[in-house]
Amino acid sequence: MTNEKNKFLFPLIVMASLFFLLGFITTMNNSLINYLKDAFGLNEVEKQLPNTFFYGAYILSIPVGYLLNRIGYKRGVLTGLALISAGFFLCIPGVTLGYYGFLSAVSVFAIGIVLLQVAANPYVNALGSPETAASRLTLTNALNSVATVIAPLFVSVLIVSAGTGQTADPRAVQAPFAGIGFITLAIVIIMFFLRLPEIKEGETGEGNVKNYKSSAYKYPHMWLGSLAIFFYMGVEIGIPSFFADYSAKLGFDFNGEMRTKLLAYYWAGLMVGRLAGIFILRKYAARQILSFNAVMGAFMILLSLILGSLNMSVVAMVLFLGTGLMHSIMWPCIYNLALEDLGPHSKVGSGVIATSVIGAALLPILMGGIQRGIGLITAICCLFIYYAYITFFALKGSRIR
Repeated sequence: MTNEKNKFLFPLIVMASLFFLLGFITTMNNSLINYLKDAFGLNEVEKQLPNTFFYGAYILSIPVGYLLNRIGYKRGVLTGLALISAGFFLCIPGVTLGYYGFLSAVSVFAIGIVLLQVAANPYVNALGSPETAASRLTLTNALNSVATVIAPLFVSVLIVSAGTGQTADPRAVQAPFAGIGFITLAIVIIMFFLRLPEIKEGETGEGNVKNYKSSAYKYPHMWLGSLAIFFYMGVEIGIPSFFADYSAKLGFDFNGEMRTKLLAYYWAGLMVGRLAGIFILRKYAARQILSFNAVMGAFMILLSLILGSLNMSVVAMVLFLGTGLMHSIMWPCIYNLALEDLGPHSKVGSGVIATSVIGAALLPILMGGIQRGIGLITAICCLFIYYAYITFFALKGSRIR
């Protein structure tokens, strides 16, 4: 057992560092939404397009899963990192071509993120005992959360502050993006010389062999878990995407820099919850924790809306941002439950599940349209539908059939 743990320790550390990169880039993209709205003069729907271009790349997740079956985890990770580096470099000339030139470059590094996401989750899942898989995913996602706290500060200090003046300047992203491009390129070079163990088909991290169904598509809980990820992205991205408008509705007059700093508290909630989740998920079942957090997240939003209408604005805002704590372990729990018992089909299954990350591309646009047509509060109430489905998946949909 000790040899097995030592064998998987180094690759787990490597994967954790990649989760940091995933979290940083994803949160940075979301944190730029309101700055880009000012810089390019966008409406409520247009300002959500960075999410659409970024998360829309996840539609490629299923073919990426098949690609990983052919080239393996390491080559998949290298290809993903190379695309991320190229995408950030392309953003430098892209931003001078206007909003859609910038978004086209975003879609390049988004494809790289998809490759990393599809490869990293099943790989971490396989690096040890299935019983502790949710805890391992939570551990790697804890580093992801550290990055989500840093990213808004990065945007605030190096982009929003640099672009302040009479009008926000979209060219303020060029120097920071170039820095990220160079750092990612350095990681590509380092990763090329690292030796990572390839998990054999039909074998778990403990070396056990068992019988599996003929295809990943024959597991109902995988499909239901994929839909749970779709709705989870609505709650994770919905909160920061609508925070600026909700805080204004509550009567706060925050500038762009202050908004990005306050959003760090939301991402800090995810970080704290995931750090605690490493230990909690070793004691309690993932289904129990996931259902509890989904119900509590819905309750906090409901209470925030009620208190906001009663002019208790500070408490309402704290509750709204505090949902990050409830969202913290949702991703690793859903992903682990959806991949449970897939064995050699994990790469393809991960591709199917990751495809549903497009929820972050579609749901904020839907909510933005509802906000524009009906109102902000109605748009935020969409979150209750997302929480309800996640609760269903935790209690019933995740059962293996």
